[in-house]
Formats: sequence, C-alpha cells, structure tokens
Amino acid sequence: MRIAITGSTGLIGSALVRSLRADGHEAVRFVRREPAAGDEARWDPARGYVDPEALAGCAGVVHLAGAGVGDHRWTAAYKKEIRDSRVLGTAAMARALAALEQPPRVFVVGSAVGYYGDAGDRVLDEDSPAGRGFLAGVCVEWEAAAAPAQEAGIRTAFARTGLVVAPEGGAWGRMFPLFRAGLGGRLGSGRQYWPYISLRDEIAALRHIIDTPSLSGPVNLTAPEPLTNRRITEVMARVLHRPAVLPVPAVALRIVLGEFASDVLGSQRARPTRLLESGFVFHDPGIEQAIRASLPTGQQPVRPA
Repeated sequence: MRIAITGSTGLIGSALVRSLRADGHEAVRFVRREPAAGDEARWDPARGYVDPEALAGCAGVVHLAGAGVGDHRWTAAYKKEIRDSRVLGTAAMARALAALEQPPRVFVVGSAVGYYGDAGDRVLDEDSPAGRGFLAGVCVEWEAAAAPAQEAGIRTAFARTGLVVAPEGGAWGRMFPLFRAGLGGRLGSGRQYWPYISLRDEIAALRHIIDTPSLSGPVNLTAPEPLTNRRITEVMARVLHRPAVLPVPAVALRIVLGEFASDVLGSQRARPTRLLESGFVFHDPGIEQAIRASLPTGQQPVRPA
C-alpha cells in the first residue's frame, strides 16, 4: 500500500512513516524544499502546488503538516502562520486530490481537540459543536478546507488529536524534563480536563482510520477517559518517582505564554466515541500506561531505595 504523508518530520508523522514501512508499506513524504531522497516529493502549500505524479497510485493521504501552536509566542504574525499553514495546506492538498483521475480511497486530515474550545466539565464527542477562541476557529477553517476532496467523493476523516504522550515532542516533551527535575506541578487550578493519547495509540488510530471504510468526518483521537490536569500531574509524579509540589499559577502562565495560556488552561473532556464504535482497541487506555509506554526501553524509572 502506498501512502502519502505531509508533516513527516514531526513527532506523529515520523512515527507513522516508521510504522508503515515496518509493515512493508510505501510512504511518500511531501516536503516544502527540493526533494533530496527517492521517497520525497515536492509541495508548496502557500502557493497551492502539490506534485501530482507523487500522488499517483496512493491508496491514502495523511495530512499532518502545520506550524507548532506552542513553538512561539502568539504574535499576530505567528497566529497567521498557525492558521495559514493548516488552512492553505489542507486546501492545496484537497484540490490536488480532487483533480486526480484516480484519487486515493481516503484523505486523513490532522485536526485537534482544540476544535471544542474550553468546554469545562461537559463530555464531548464528535457531534459536539465547535467552541470559541483562536484555536477553535482555526480548527473549523482547517477542516472546512478539505471540502474539495469530500465533494470529489474521497472518504475524508478529521483526526482530532489530543495531547500526545511522548517525551521527544509536543506539550509532553516539555513536561518530562520538568518532572524528572522535580519541578513538575499542576497548571492553574488543575481542574481542566486534558484529553491525552499515547504515541503508539495515535499511530494505530491513524492506521485504523485508513483501513476502516466506515470512518469519515471527525474522529477524536484521545484515550477513552480524559483526566484532569491535577490527576495527570499526580500520576506523572508517581510513575517518575518525583514530587509534584510546584503548581504553576494561571497568572504566571499568562505572563509567560501570552494568549496561548488560555488553551493550556482550557478544558476538553473529549471521548473517542467513533473510534471505539468502529472496533478500535487501545494499547494504552490509562494515563499510567500511556506514560510508561512513552519511556524508552531500559529507561523505566526505578523507585529509590
């Protein structure tokens, strides 16, 4: 099976490439620079260009490219980059797929649980409405940009991913060093729900979407039971055998992170209803399992004597 992937150098994209290749599939990596390897193809999302020859024969396309929401302070210029990297890229790929004589069977568009905004304690599934705020608005535009592919009859799914538990990237990549140093603690009140998912479940879920014809539209990629930030902090501290006694006040987060702090402190009690209904089985349904699965082999923490 031949699968095209954008965002293949990121945390999720690189893991997906490894997983597909380990099972004998072909992964075509779309890059914005000139291709430097036989498995690379050119695209320019800002200009709307996608190499059509590289898409030929692809059974599916997984579109994960987008500027990191936590990589920089949210200036007006960087907010534009966050939006444009998602909306323009999705529109470019969707138009390219729609123009193919033999389009792929499935188009998986990376999205986020940020779609729901700050929903407090309300349980969220894929039918829940969009929330308010910058990231929620971006997610709405992001998913809408895939319309050309949907209108061309291509099965299109939106992978609304939660916080991926992995020490080498994303939000969790910033948390692990703090906890290992004994500096971890809840953020703000700690009452906000954090929908999480282990990296291996994220990859398994993306592949499940590719292989499951009944899955289209929004699909929450989160563990079955979201937990509060306070509870996650407690489990992180216990698994890593470190104290979690230094809470970060909300006001401090707003000073350091600016507008992004509102999303860090926001609450999404999202459940993977459609994933579960389609028969997906999680490797790491609980937070302790997800944390332990993220630790490299041979580096599992040992309780001090």
